[in-house]
Parts: sequence; structure tokens; C-alpha cells
Amino acid sequence: MRETTNTGSTGLKKTLSPMHVWAIAFGCVIGWGSFINPGKKFLPNSGVAGTAIAMALGALVMIIIAFSYAYMVPKYPTAGGEFTFTKKCFGKNCAFLCGWFLVVAYLTNVPMNSTAIGLIVDGLDGNADILKFGFHYTIAGFTIYGGEMLLAMAVLLLLGWLNILGVRKAGFVQTILSSLLVICVFTLFVAGLLSAKAKAVNLEPIWGFDKKAAMAAQATTAEIGSFAHKGAAGVLSAILATFAIAPWAYVGFDSIPQAAEEFNFSFKKVSVIMVVAILFGCFVYTSNNTVSALALANWPDRVMAGDWVLLVAAEELLGTFGKVLIGVGVSCAVLSGIMGFYLASSRLMYSMSRDGYLPESFGVIDEKYRTPKNALLFCMIVSLSGPILGREALGWFVDMSAIGASIGYFFTCASTLVTARRDGDGSRFLKMMAFTGVCFSGIFMILQLIPIPGLSGVNFCKESYFMLIAWSAIGLVFYIKKRKFFLGR
Repeated sequence: MRETTNTGSTGLKKTLSPMHVWAIAFGCVIGWGSFINPGKKFLPNSGVAGTAIAMALGALVMIIIAFSYAYMVPKYPTAGGEFTFTKKCFGKNCAFLCGWFLVVAYLTNVPMNSTAIGLIVDGLDGNADILKFGFHYTIAGFTIYGGEMLLAMAVLLLLGWLNILGVRKAGFVQTILSSLLVICVFTLFVAGLLSAKAKAVNLEPIWGFDKKAAMAAQATTAEIGSFAHKGAAGVLSAILATFAIAPWAYVGFDSIPQAAEEFNFSFKKVSVIMVVAILFGCFVYTSNNTVSALALANWPDRVMAGDWVLLVAAEELLGTFGKVLIGVGVSCAVLSGIMGFYLASSRLMYSMSRDGYLPESFGVIDEKYRTPKNALLFCMIVSLSGPILGREALGWFVDMSAIGASIGYFFTCASTLVTARRDGDGSRFLKMMAFTGVCFSGIFMILQLIPIPGLSGVNFCKESYFMLIAWSAIGLVFYIKKRKFFLGR
């Protein structure tokens, strides 16, 4: 089957402005995790200091990697991004590997965001039972109710349909959601700094604590401090626990190349848009986590109790208005994340199909709306797994997204080195940044996949390994069906 990158009159429409593209990238970077994870992962695993350092280092690494994207996008301005770069530099097999794991990096973020919808409704309503009706069952100790499932599925289908209607409509909605998100987070951040209830002593334990050990020991309030991360090993573990998932935390800035065929502006603006999206993302993650601890004298107790820590902190600072801010902010984050990752994953699958790597049906463009309708429908169907698996699957999706993003970053930076050497137009600075990006991408993969003695909470959990094996097996089936194409016969 012949490969092609021709878009022509039958391809995607060029309707995205710089603001649309920033909103898509930022909306993908910031989803449910920045609002829910302060209590679930960031504070217990890394504390305020460990999270802030890890997020700042992660943002720096992502900016380094963004230089490679800014160089490669004008070279290959077609949907597919990292997949296209890898195809041109390393051939079909590596391109399929990169593309397949990028699909999981983007696509898992859609059901990941949807599972937070029930938590938002229950938390904001104050009645934990409002959606707990109908049939129910338990997965990994978490009970999933029909009411929560139906609401999340309805949102997934609605936003998927909106993406089918056209990228300009989706871009407009995304811009509104992302702008509201920034306003809400900034307002809460200022309130946290100015409030008399916000005290520095509340930040302790500043490097977090071993939540699993504390729960296993049924630690009391007074005993939690004994499980705090201390010493050089504890501090390093605290930082790496969050740094290891930086590819997940910032995945989304790289969604920009997936929409390259739909830009109505110069590619010279790509690097600025990426950097701004990353910096905004770093601010939101760090701000929400810091405010969560700053406003609560007993945040470890809240973590152990499974409370929505940021929501409790916002109410403590601003009362009902704080609750409204969190409601609007997290809703915008979840909806913008679903919208953005629908776009990124569908464009990637469209590109892979168009070039013969996936079944031709994924490359079909809707005649009326000029969007990859079948790819979007597939993404919608897969995303419905989120509400079915429930909220405990959030951590599994995080791990899958992190490894997929790391693979995409690795191949993009490696492709930059190959292309710069081949074309002779890359500066020494660019090559240094690309090489650094290759190294850090490899480090991310090692931290995620290989357990390291003495570093707790860094690598995959058991369920994540199972999901990785299952996704690899599905990819192998697609590869075998297309083996004549991949082997060049």
C-alpha cells in the first residue's frame, strides 16, 4: 500500500487560530488530575515541596523536548505529528510502535477525565449518593453505579459528537473552557496567598508521606508524621514519584502537531504556543497542590479519609464561592481534556490509516464536516470503558498515558537529531536539546517500567502492567494483519 501525505481538497479544513491551538494544548495538559490528584497522589507521594520541584523539572524537560517539535512540525506539517516524524526517519516498524503507543497516551485521557464527572457532581452537591442509583458492581474495591456511568457516557457521546461537527466549533468551545479554567485557578491561588487561614506550618510534611504504609498500619493523626518522607532517599523518592509521571502531566502540548493540517497561521508560532501551554500547566498543577495544603491544618488526615482535598481547602478559604470556583474550574478542565484528546487521538489514527498503518476505515473524512468521523467514533467507543471501569482505573490510565507519551517524546527528539544531521540546518543548540530530550525520555520509561529498590510509588502498579500487555497485544493483531505492508511486500 502506498504511503501518502496529500491532503488536497478532500483533506482537513484549515480553521484553527493560534488561540484555538493554545486552548487545545492547554486543555489537554490540564484535566481532572490537577484538581483531584493533590489528595490522591501529589501530596501523599511528594508533598508540597516535592511536587513543586517535580513539576518545575518536568516543565523544563517538556520545554526542552518542545524545541524538537518546533523544528519538526514545519518540516512535516501533516496530521500525525510524532508518528509522521518517526516514519520519515526510522521507517514503518518504528513508526507503528510510536503511533500505537501515542494513541494510548492520548486516548486514555478521555475515559480518565470522564471517570471524574461523578466525583465532581457528588462533591459539589454535598450529597454523595446523588448519582448512586441503579445497578452497581465493584472493581478494585470501588463500587460503580449506573447513575454515574450513564452521566459520564452521555458527556463522552455529546463531546464526541461536537468534535464530529467540525474542528472550528470544537476550537471555539475549547477556548472558552480553557480561559475559564485559568481564571478560576488564578483566583483561588490569590485567595490562598492572601487568606489569614493559609499558614506555612500547614505545608508539613513538606515531602509527603508513605500513604500505603500508613494505611496498612492504620495510623492515627499523631502517627502519620512517622511515615513522612525524610532523609536524602526519602526526598529523592518524593520528587521522582511525581517527576516520573511528568509525561502524563504535560501530555497535550504535543497535541499541536496532530492538528498541523488545520492551522490557519504560520508554523513559526508553534514553539511559543507550546511553551506558554506548558508554563500555564505547571502553574495550575503547582498552585492547586500548594493551596490544598496551605489552607488545611490537617491535610494528611483528609488524604487518609479519601476527601477531595482541594475542594475542602477552597471552601475553607472562600466558603461557597470557593466551591463554585472549583466546580467551574474542574468542569472546564475535564470537558476541555475530553475535547482536546478526542481531537488529538482521532487525527493520529486518521493519519496512520491514511498512510496504510491502520484499517482504511479510520481514514474516512465526513463529506459535510471534513472531520475523521470513523476515527472519532472508534475513540468514543473505547472511551466508554472509563465509566465502566470506574474511578480506581484513574491511576492505571495515568501510567498508560505516561509510557505512551514518553515513547512519543523519545522518537520525536531522535527524529530531530536525524533530520538536522541529514538536512544540515539544525543548530548546535537544537541538537543538544534533542539529545537531552532523548535521554530524559529514556529515563522516564525506566522509572515507569522498572522497579527501583528504595524508591516507592514511582513505577507502574500491577494493573497498569496488565493494561500495557493488553494494549500491546491489540497492536500486535493490527500489525500482523498489515504484515505485508510492514515487510514491504
